[in-house]
Amino acid sequence: MTKRIAVIGFGQRLTAVLAAMREAGWDFEIAGQADPAPTNGAPVFPSVAALLADGPFDLVMIGSPNHLHYEHLLAAFEAGYPVFAEKPIVRTEAETFALARHLSSAPPLYIGLVMRSMPIVREVIARVDGGELGTIVSMDATEHLPPEHGAYLARNWRRKEEWGGSFLLDKVCHDFDIFGRIAKSRAARVASFGGKTIFASEHASEHEAYNAVDAGWAGANDAFHSDMDVSDHQVVLVEYANGMRLSFHSNSHTSLTERRWYVAGTKGTLIADLVRNRLMVRTAHDRGKPERIDYGGRTADAHNGADQAMARDLLDALEGRAAFPVTPLESLEAGLTVMAVDRAMREGAVVDCAPIWADYDLAVSALK
Repeated sequence: MTKRIAVIGFGQRLTAVLAAMREAGWDFEIAGQADPAPTNGAPVFPSVAALLADGPFDLVMIGSPNHLHYEHLLAAFEAGYPVFAEKPIVRTEAETFALARHLSSAPPLYIGLVMRSMPIVREVIARVDGGELGTIVSMDATEHLPPEHGAYLARNWRRKEEWGGSFLLDKVCHDFDIFGRIAKSRAARVASFGGKTIFASEHASEHEAYNAVDAGWAGANDAFHSDMDVSDHQVVLVEYANGMRLSFHSNSHTSLTERRWYVAGTKGTLIADLVRNRLMVRTAHDRGKPERIDYGGRTADAHNGADQAMARDLLDALEGRAAFPVTPLESLEAGLTVMAVDRAMREGAVVDCAPIWADYDLAVSALK
């Protein structure tokens, strides 16, 4: 049966998600869109309210810039149709607590933390849950982007905190969602250092790589002279409540790209290479060759088929065959962890996360 879909914010990312849905076998029509600068042939409505009034819809998809997510989520909740929203779910602590209070009356909500659908990530979680690594003691993780990707972020709307939140919130809330899932615990203390050093005027270059990707809505012309006010690199330390420790290093301008998780437990160690889509595992006292799994299917965006996998997960959830791999509450908690990290960077201090979780739990208690 053809699914009737409404789109709020038909941007670059949601365009890619919809294409992946077609590839994954969805049968759907885009019944309408609300976007101030539509770039496709779907029917255009003058407002979100007018679009939602044209229901019923099988799914409302939100791909607007992050600062509009909260407003658009509430509108979609009121309409009562299932909702898919791109990550991060919301942009600030205040929005997080407010949204949590609305979830009890919300229709089904699915958040595009696409890495949860990757086979390699499912395997990592299964190995941890199965006890193969023992108690997880520490993790080291990286997210190193090529110059053209970093330049895109420096020119795209994500360059402004008022629109996107922080560099880490928009780019690596995926990873912090998985880190919390591996730890099975919340962040207790965080520290972070970072800033805008790379995309500054003294490093200006006219190399074609810096304009290789269309900057999209509200884009800036020059990565090195834009009004960017978020970090372009950041390092993080996290101590989780159960004692697991994490170090994380992100840089948006590297010639050796990497997205890697090194997970060390009392019984074994695991390395997940998310760029090359390879997993390596060995138990503590095994001196033979480590187990290696190459998942193949590498793509230029390093999603490696995750968009299509998420599309299948979303269809299964909508049609009642399986639960979606990540919940709205897990999405909120990943976002709050990153917000605490960014606060630590701004304040130059180790941040105690207990007050944040107390406020969050108070908001969530309204669901019970």
